Amino acid sequence: MHEPRSPRRDFLKGSLAGIGAIAALGGGTVRAIAQASSQTNQEQHMPFTLPALPYPENALEPSIDALTMNIHRTKHHQAYVDNLNKALEGHADLQGKSIEELCAGVATLPDAIKGAVRNNGGGHYNHSLFWVLMAPKGQGGAPSAELTAAINKAFGSMDDFKAKLADAGMKRFGSGWSWLIKKPDGSLEIVSTPNQDNPLMKGLVDTLGTPLLGVDVWEHAYYLKYQNRRADYLKSWWDVVNWNEVNARFASAK
Repeated sequence: MHEPRSPRRDFLKGSLAGIGAIAALGGGTVRAIAQASSQTNQEQHMPFTLPALPYPENALEPSIDALTMNIHRTKHHQAYVDNLNKALEGHADLQGKSIEELCAGVATLPDAIKGAVRNNGGGHYNHSLFWVLMAPKGQGGAPSAELTAAINKAFGSMDDFKAKLADAGMKRFGSGWSWLIKKPDGSLEIVSTPNQDNPLMKGLVDTLGTPLLGVDVWEHAYYLKYQNRRADYLKSWWDVVNWNEVNARFASAK
């Protein structure tokens, strides 16, 4: 399994408390954050903690409002972190694994904790990634030439790709995610997963791959602003995609 530039393994495991909001996540900055976060975790004896946002809660407006960002992260994501840590109590061998490793091996876990780790570990990974896959409007850059070429090859055009990713999100019954993934053979594919499943989960999802881009279509991600208008949320969401991060993940994915 690859190790994306951001969120890095320890970034997903770490608490960024005390570091503050960060306008842009460069490679050196992420390494420094990861080291500080790892140390904080060791002191608190907590395998996983809630990462800070790399931008203020209101930075994604009008696409995503500040109240939704606050509730989504400090209530929903925090609950996934708390429940995951609770599920891992008494399993020291699992507490030392990265969130990517837990997701990839969830099908092999003991039945007593498998469901909890699948739901809450998946929720922690998905949301930690979701936050860094977005950036304030005008600050997320543009798809690289290499990524654009791969998208055109796989889907016909950038517009067709956007339409297909949104369509996958619209067709996801109930709650879940729509993903752009890089498969082990290097090809790109759009997939959708239910609940908090993700394309890392061997034996539990139809298609495995490295998530390059993912959009949350749970109602709590958009309902305060868009109510039942999921299509409007998905359309507006493109304005805050962090293409710089997607480019980096595409380049580093194995």
